Amino acid sequence: MLEYKAPIRDIKFVMQELLGCEAHYQRLGYQDATVDMVDAIIAEAAKLTEQVIAPLNQVGDQQGCTWHENGVTTPDGFKEAYKQYVEGGWPTLSQSEEFGGQGLPHSLNINISELFSSANHSFSMYPGLSHGALATIEAHGTATQKQLFMPSLVEGNWTGTMCLTEPHCGTDLGMLRTKAELNEDGSYSLTGTKIFISAGEHDLSDNIVHIVIARIPGSPEGNKGISLFIVPKFNVNQDGSIADRNGVNCGSIEHKMGINGNATCVINFDGATGHLIGKPNRGLKCMFTFMNAARIGVANEGVAAAEASFQGALAYAKDRLQMRSISGVKNPDGPADPIIVHPDVRRMLLTQKSIAEGGRALISYLAQLVDIGHAEQNVDIKIDAETKLALLTPIAKAFLSELGFEATSHGVQVFGGHGFIKEWGMEQLMRDTKISCIYEGTTGVQALDLLARKIIGTQGEILKPFSKDVTAFCQQNMAVPEMAEFIQPIMAYAKQWHELTVSIGAKALKNPDEIGGASVDYLMFAGYVTLAYFWAKMAKVALQNIAEGSDEAPFYEAKIKTAQFFIQRMLPRAKGHAACIENGVDSMMALDKDSFAF
Repeated sequence: MLEYKAPIRDIKFVMQELLGCEAHYQRLGYQDATVDMVDAIIAEAAKLTEQVIAPLNQVGDQQGCTWHENGVTTPDGFKEAYKQYVEGGWPTLSQSEEFGGQGLPHSLNINISELFSSANHSFSMYPGLSHGALATIEAHGTATQKQLFMPSLVEGNWTGTMCLTEPHCGTDLGMLRTKAELNEDGSYSLTGTKIFISAGEHDLSDNIVHIVIARIPGSPEGNKGISLFIVPKFNVNQDGSIADRNGVNCGSIEHKMGINGNATCVINFDGATGHLIGKPNRGLKCMFTFMNAARIGVANEGVAAAEASFQGALAYAKDRLQMRSISGVKNPDGPADPIIVHPDVRRMLLTQKSIAEGGRALISYLAQLVDIGHAEQNVDIKIDAETKLALLTPIAKAFLSELGFEATSHGVQVFGGHGFIKEWGMEQLMRDTKISCIYEGTTGVQALDLLARKIIGTQGEILKPFSKDVTAFCQQNMAVPEMAEFIQPIMAYAKQWHELTVSIGAKALKNPDEIGGASVDYLMFAGYVTLAYFWAKMAKVALQNIAEGSDEAPFYEAKIKTAQFFIQRMLPRAKGHAACIENGVDSMMALDKDSFAF
């Protein structure tokens, strides 16, 4: 069984040394978010995740959730752990003080979320989905809706969900059939079925607030006719107390590949009372408040999985004795050497480590952009941050979820046959993590959003703010001898990123399918270059600390060596993606659909 330890030192490195969180917080007006407070919060979160949440991970996988006519029962220990989570004030951390939150920065909360996800992916999803519901209501709800729903959601006594998918439509939400009919009192009556609703029913909270998309009769077909509604499990009185049961029921729960401790539900709405969020037929726009928050959260799941799998694989690789090192005996007192001495095991461990730590840096950076979007007063700075966030969110979501899954595969492989056995916990990580490549839009959907809507749609303008930062960093450090091994490759790949963008745009004028054919490779190329940039920035910080005589030299030396590994062994993968893009879409589309059959 895995023994999870919160990576406190690395989180502090990213937040404080790489991204200068204290200066960032003070500039934005988060006066309470001092380094001492941040350290204390992270330390307490570490205790809860290590001592309470992580031990329930295997329990949740083995027991799963139980459906019955009156609802869903979560695995043993989940209810008590969630009570501790709420009593500790964790749901309130980054929520508005107006509704009972602590008003702390989102970028602090995202690092706490990583700990919960690494410790227990299934458990972390119950409170995690509430953040998107809260963000949607706060951004688009009426004053009355906010007062009715936000206080209880903020304190964690209620939880939230997102109800989008239906049996006949997955990503193509314009095909939805759930209807919302206007009632005399201004509310709506919703009828329809939603599937794959994470945390859609459970016994952890007093109420569940569903954010639901539906179509009002007479609305336009397709995406233009989607409206968004608040539909609680229990109706709510004017004073915010719980009233009668609403027409919302869990028809069943899914039997899944992983995340068995989280209830993935079929939710039936049978004349359920709902409250319109925003304007009619503008639901898709409102929903993206939830979706964008969720995409960063799913990207963080990839980082969390990589970290957990790395920890398990590293501990095993240090202890497991198998064969002798080809460069000479390393463990003369034992019958064999520990497998960590073998280059291929090192390859897998360093792949995991570089994904987890590089991904943590990227996610923390994105979360700081979210901070700026919430609290920045300078309009130009805010627009710059929001542009970078729009570009990097689909990259982070798809790239880090794919690499997180890869990292869990390496974890199984390091264990060999034992990795395939349930008791070690490594195969559970792999099963649990695959869903992150699918959630909130698959890798292909994220890639189309990036390339078609954002890159081609803006004629490349969206790239400029982030590209400017990368170029500036390279120019500032290109004359530093110790940085040359990082800067030169990044400059070359950044140049190629621009060239690929222009090339795809030109090809797409003749054949629009070139966009779809190139999109995933384009996103993955962008992901490797982006992570290389953050690894170069981390290497710079590490070099500076060593030069200043830090007494933590081994920590910083490990950073530099991992950065070197990423640049030399991970970044070159981008060349393969570039070659696929350059070869075009013809080979994908040449085979007639009937010829796919045996």
